Amino acid sequence: MEQPPSRPRIFVLALKSSVPVLLGYTAIGIAYGLLVVDAGYPWWLALVSSVVMFAGAGQFIAVGLFAAGASLGEACLVQLVVNARHIAYGLSLFKRIKQAAPYTQYLIFALSDETFALLSSLPGPDSGLPDSPEQNRLMFYIALLDQCYWIIGSLIGAIAGTLIPINMEGIAFSLTALFIVLMIEQILRIKRPLPFIISALTAILGTLLLPSRISLLSAMVLSLVLVGLLDRGFQGKTPC
Repeated sequence: MEQPPSRPRIFVLALKSSVPVLLGYTAIGIAYGLLVVDAGYPWWLALVSSVVMFAGAGQFIAVGLFAAGASLGEACLVQLVVNARHIAYGLSLFKRIKQAAPYTQYLIFALSDETFALLSSLPGPDSGLPDSPEQNRLMFYIALLDQCYWIIGSLIGAIAGTLIPINMEGIAFSLTALFIVLMIEQILRIKRPLPFIISALTAILGTLLLPSRISLLSAMVLSLVLVGLLDRGFQGKTPC
């Protein structure tokens, strides 16, 4: 009988799977750490926020909001709108995460955009890692490694920002650039660009036609409805 994968082997598999996030999160975490220090906050705040918040774009936005003097209520509302996309992520992975005890709570906490991209493309049963404790452990390792990459990057950036004067122009775009790269990888992997095209078009229309405070959430809802209808249409077709 074939032995289940050992913990070191699962960790190595998670490490290999998360290499794109390692390269991206380290660089983007450095950008975040630099922004924190540039906004006048102590270097250790970047470390603490990356440990207890770990929200990627939400952390970038939080720095700008508090630096601009926004109230706590305003910051919470903006964060709710910006991070509402995680509702869709969570629902699509709900069954898998629910069955991943004892890692369920951490997986919910650590479900960033890039972690979702990795977890949603995990190998199937023919990989030797079916839905099982080994698969659950793989998910946990991927999520944990991704957060560690972010923490290390933000710490490096914050310390560097206190020691070296750096031009910050354009550096906040780094997170967007990483997500674009991961999106392209997903398109190439699943070979179904239409859902991504629909999402992009609804985002553009939302930005052009709706107030900024509701454009993101409205675009997400509309794109989910359209993609859902599209999938249902494909499923309803039967071969002649």
